[in-house]
This record gives sequence, C-alpha cells and structure tokens, in this order.
Amino acid sequence: MGLIQNILAVIVVLGLLITFHEFGHFWVARRCGVKVLRFSVGFGKPIWSRHDRHGTQFVVAAIPLGGYVKMLDEREAPVPEEQLDQAFNRKTVWQRIAIVAAGPLANFLLAIVAYWALFVVGTTAVAPMIGSVEPGSPAERGGLAAGQEIVAVRGESVRGWDEINLKLVAAIGMSGDLRVDARTDPTAEPREHRLPVENWLVRQDPPQPLPSLGVTPWRPPFPAVLGQVMPGEAAAAAGLQAGDEVLAVDGAPVDDWLHFVDIVRASPGEALTLEVARDGERLSLAITPGRNELEEGVTIGYVGAGVAAVEWPEEYLREIRYGPVAAVGQAVSRTGEMTLLTLDAIRKMLVGLISPSNLSGPITIAQISGDSARAGLESFVSFLAYLSISLAVLNLLPIPVLDGGHLLYYFMEVVRGRPVSEQAQAIGLRIGLALVGTLMLMAIYFDLMRLW
Repeated sequence: MGLIQNILAVIVVLGLLITFHEFGHFWVARRCGVKVLRFSVGFGKPIWSRHDRHGTQFVVAAIPLGGYVKMLDEREAPVPEEQLDQAFNRKTVWQRIAIVAAGPLANFLLAIVAYWALFVVGTTAVAPMIGSVEPGSPAERGGLAAGQEIVAVRGESVRGWDEINLKLVAAIGMSGDLRVDARTDPTAEPREHRLPVENWLVRQDPPQPLPSLGVTPWRPPFPAVLGQVMPGEAAAAAGLQAGDEVLAVDGAPVDDWLHFVDIVRASPGEALTLEVARDGERLSLAITPGRNELEEGVTIGYVGAGVAAVEWPEEYLREIRYGPVAAVGQAVSRTGEMTLLTLDAIRKMLVGLISPSNLSGPITIAQISGDSARAGLESFVSFLAYLSISLAVLNLLPIPVLDGGHLLYYFMEVVRGRPVSEQAQAIGLRIGLALVGTLMLMAIYFDLMRLW
C-alpha cells in the first residue's frame, strides 16, 4: 500500500510541477505570437491527446518524468512562408528570453501561491524548547541548557524546529561562533549564546545540525505504546498489536518508547520476553528482533513497529497565520529564502563542503512525496513548494539543454549583437547532455544506496 501511495503522490507532484513549468513557456509563447505545435506533460507514447482551435496538440504521455512545449521553428523543420512570422527563431531576442524564462518563473509563482495558502490557512509549529544538552558539546560550551526556548539563530528570529534547521543548514562550513538566542520563559529577555564550531557539518552525510551541536529537542513523554505493526516483521510474528503497551523486557521495566527502541537495537537476533498490557490484561510474548546491517558495519535489531502518536501540550504549540495581504509578503520572503538556500547548497556541493551523496533522484522524491502526503496536507503542500523552487533553480543553471543554457546563449546574443553559432550550440548541447546525464545517474545511484 505504501508503494502505491508513493507512486500516486509522485505522479501528482511531478504532474503539477511539470504542467506549471510548461504552461509558463506556453502562455508567454502564445502572447509573443509563436505557434505552439505541442504541449506535452510526460514523455513517450501519448495516453491522451486533443487539439485546440489554434492547432496545438495537448498530450499526456506515459512517462511522467518531464514535459515539453514544441514550437514552430525553422531549425527543426521547414516552415511555410505564410507562418514564418509565427516561428520561434524569427522572434526578437528579448521575446525568446521571455519565453524561455517563463517556465522557471512559473515554478517560482507556484511556490509563492503554495506558501501563501499555507500562511492564510495557518500552520502549527512546535515551540523549539531544548530537551537536553550533551556534555562537552558546542551547545554546552555556548551556555545553552535544557528548558530554554530558542528564539533566534544567527540574528534571525525562529518559531519552530523547521525554521531552526533551515538557518543551521545555511551555516554549513562555518568556523567560529554560531550565535543562538534563547530564553528561559516567554516573559524573559532572550540571552545571546555563542556556540564554537569548526568546519561545521562539512561533508557530513546527511547533515544533522542539532545532534552536531549537542541539542536534543524537548518532546512529551512517549510511553512504549505501539501505533502500528508492520505485517511480516518480528512484532507481527510475535503477536503484538497496535495499542499494546510494552511494560517490561526480560523482567526489566521499560521507561518509555525510546528505552524500548534502545533495547531492541541492542538485541539483533536475540530472543526477548515482553510483558505487554492489552485491554486491561498482562500478556507475555516472545520476540526475536531482526538484524539490520548499517553502512558502518554495525548490526542493530528491529521489530517492525511504530510508536502511537502523543498529543503535544498546547503551550508548546505555535500557530503561524497571516491575513491574505500580509501572507503575500511572507510567501515571497519564504520563496526567496528557500531559493537562496538551494543556490548555496549547490555552491557548497561544488566546493566540497556538502557531500554529493545528498543528491536525490526520482526514487527519493517518490518516497518523500508519499511520506509528506501521509503526514497531511500542510506537509505535502510545503514539500510541493520546495520541490517547485528546486526545479526552477536547477532549470536556470547555465547548462546547455536546460532553460538556463538557452538564456546564456540569448544574453550572449544581446551582448555580441548576433546569435551564437550553430556549431558552438551543438558542442554546448553535447556537454550539457553529458553533465545532466551524469547528475541523473549519480542521483539514481545514491537513491539506490539509500534504499539498500
């Protein structure tokens, strides 16, 4: 069932992103007087198509991993003399720039609309309260302590852990003092803390900002109550059911869910006896955790069960909501912030501060799409917005084949006063195909490594 949800979620996500992107090209091309021959969402064999009154064929194809807008162009096929004024290559350089740039701009617009909707409807963030600080860590040396609420990172205010992680990821590679402002209670004045870091998070795979600082977020107590049991795994084989509470393992009391997880992880392949509370009765069940081999050569145990959800206290929740007008500015600001973060991540990957293994391909996108859809509409829309920004930024990179490569040629034409030669464009095309193909293969490789 999870696989089907992932597939459906990624089809919806990619379908929306591709449609908006190609519609941007299509809409501006029409307004510049260019004849559009085909508007395709997906590649390969068409599974649905129709023609409009302008003669444009709209197509939904079988492989939903891209799309394209095919325009009348003398470079691709002969054009009747009476239609030459509708050919893309006959348009002014500024019209061609507008048509090519419209695709990525449509993705930025989609992200702004998505964030605007989230801000108007309202989102709920968990207050960033510190649960514990690791002895000897940068957080302890900087004076942070359990019970404090983080209110700003590097001088910028934050309202939840998601915002904190974004600010921290932007500091990858930093050496020196990382400024964090925190307060002991809502009425107290925030106090500035300086956390010493050196080449922070460089090539950490994947980056883990909070653990690297020695900070563990506060969470409400999670009793060892099972929320779900996966079919075919050790928990199901032992007869455990959703709603069971694990009271003891081999006679030793279990404090909470994390304690139970620690016991299971430390017992791969070992027979354990669980005392379980179910419907007011105490049961004794035998279970043997499975073995999970980690990349570092470490073997941990697992049973295939998840914890039951726990309600957060109201005082630890922050509602983020704006009026329709104020939400526009917030949405534009969030889109700009995420765009700069994406560009900075690309730069740091190129200079070696971030490992290329953080690249994600279609498999990871499908998994995250499914997870975000299961987590709720807020999570799904937020992921859609971020992916739309990523698609826009990647398409604007000055690599031939991508929109950014075409824009590079057109701006060179503006400067030089004449188009870039067909030979130079052909060489650039081969280089661009090689670069994009290599990136795609790397992303798929790292996807598969994450699965294994």
